[in-house]
Amino acid sequence: MSGPLSGLRILELAGIGPGPFCGMMLADMGAEVIRIDRPGGNPSAYVGHNVLFRNRRSVALDLKSPEGAAALLQLCEHADGLIEGFRPGVTERLGVGPDACLARNPRLVYGRMTGWGQDGPLAQVAGHDINYIALSGALHAMGRRGEQPMPPLNLVGDFGGGGMMLAFGMVCGLLEAQRSGQGQVIDTSMVEGSAALMAMFYGLRAQKMFTDERGTHMLDTGAHFYDTYETADGKYVSIGSIESKFYALLMEKAELDPSVFGKPMDMKRWPDMKAQLAAVMRTKTRDEWCALMEGTDVCFAPVLSLEEAPKHPHNVARESFVEVEGALQPRPTPRFSRTASSVPEPARMPGTHTLAVLRDCGFSETQLDALLASGVIAQL
Repeated sequence: MSGPLSGLRILELAGIGPGPFCGMMLADMGAEVIRIDRPGGNPSAYVGHNVLFRNRRSVALDLKSPEGAAALLQLCEHADGLIEGFRPGVTERLGVGPDACLARNPRLVYGRMTGWGQDGPLAQVAGHDINYIALSGALHAMGRRGEQPMPPLNLVGDFGGGGMMLAFGMVCGLLEAQRSGQGQVIDTSMVEGSAALMAMFYGLRAQKMFTDERGTHMLDTGAHFYDTYETADGKYVSIGSIESKFYALLMEKAELDPSVFGKPMDMKRWPDMKAQLAAVMRTKTRDEWCALMEGTDVCFAPVLSLEEAPKHPHNVARESFVEVEGALQPRPTPRFSRTASSVPEPARMPGTHTLAVLRDCGFSETQLDALLASGVIAQL
């Protein structure tokens, strides 16, 4: 794989959700990410079009056996980093915790990701994205006025506050290790990661510009000029006309009555203006509104489905989506002018590259034969 992280080798202890997303991000940027799967692992988790597992080689290795743990420690000697998403203490019990791995390779950057963090009263408690963003304050802020909090899929905790934050931490740790010659442990908490994503709103709250009442502020569907609206054909468009010149263009394009809409920051009238704007937007189809507003400074875009988004002319022109073995998926991002990322490779079955990777990392044929015979490793 090519990309700005080319030449780095990262071991990924296989998991679900945010861990694979971190691995995907690092692999998309050119790092050699080696997924450590368990022998006989669930093949349906990887085959077909599982985008989160793209761009990796896979080693099937039984970490619950002493021989498997020893093999991973040997792999660490040839790696720059390792990422894992188990509960605190699990890798230590397996014999592949940070102390053991850093003893074998003092330059190793050991990335850990959990929901609650490595310590604290909740560290050992089960949870999911919805729980982590609930504890950080993020979930409370999401939703319409008078309605219950609305989870934004699992984007804020698992992926934004978890996988992406760990990827950022790994790159920071790898850069520091190049200067100091020393590795370290990265503790990524999805609670803290999602709280970091809310930094702007904690700042606004400190300035008494953001309250705990959902759906009453500019960016949380409180304002009529920052929301989605249903169109005549049952589809939706998005409006984000915050600045005065953009709002003036919205009024012009939608032929809004200045006597009703002329004071956009009159927050007491936001509910009434929202209701009236909703009625206006239902008078035309989504395509008709696109013809009027798309490509202008109204700050407008149609709300596209996952089926529609890859076909939009802007995304087509930028090749924002790529097809890999028949499946459309987001291309690696961000883009680099000199060290561009490769076209993604599809996910592979657990154990596809076991022998090739272990040979690359100095395992002898005698070792490989013994590990295969004992079932500690598996080759697909």
